[in-house]
Amino acid sequence: MSGVVKEPLAVSHEVASQMPVRVAGIGGVFLKATDPATLARWYTKHLGIAFQSGGDDCGTSQNYWTEFVCRDDADHAKRVTIVFAIQSAKSDLPPERHAIEINYRVADLDRLLTQLQAAGIAVEKREDYEYGRFAWIRDPENNRLELYEPR
Repeated sequence: MSGVVKEPLAVSHEVASQMPVRVAGIGGVFLKATDPATLARWYTKHLGIAFQSGGDDCGTSQNYWTEFVCRDDADHAKRVTIVFAIQSAKSDLPPERHAIEINYRVADLDRLLTQLQAAGIAVEKREDYEYGRFAWIRDPENNRLELYEPR
């Protein structure tokens, strides 16, 4: 029956309210930093991430953020973005608090790693799989970063 368009099934309000609610995606990633300005400059210099900046409501700290546009659409209401922000920590953070790892998608892993190593940034590990290539580095505040080049 090619060419036949099926109407979506109507779901009653009662049935819909019993369906599990699921996460639809990542709305943002927020790093807490002892020195957000220095960390933002490092991400800009070595990973090419350009940030906007502004103070918090109290005017006591500076925050930096950018949005990665996942679906480019002239209509901003239809755009899907992921926010990446570096925010001031309320107090000094202990080194062992770095248990989060962010995966960054890259177009050319070899070229990026060459640039990073030329800047004195150590590559901790590299792995290749049939679905992609990976490498791990650390930023100046010891956050572990995973760089991923899909195949």
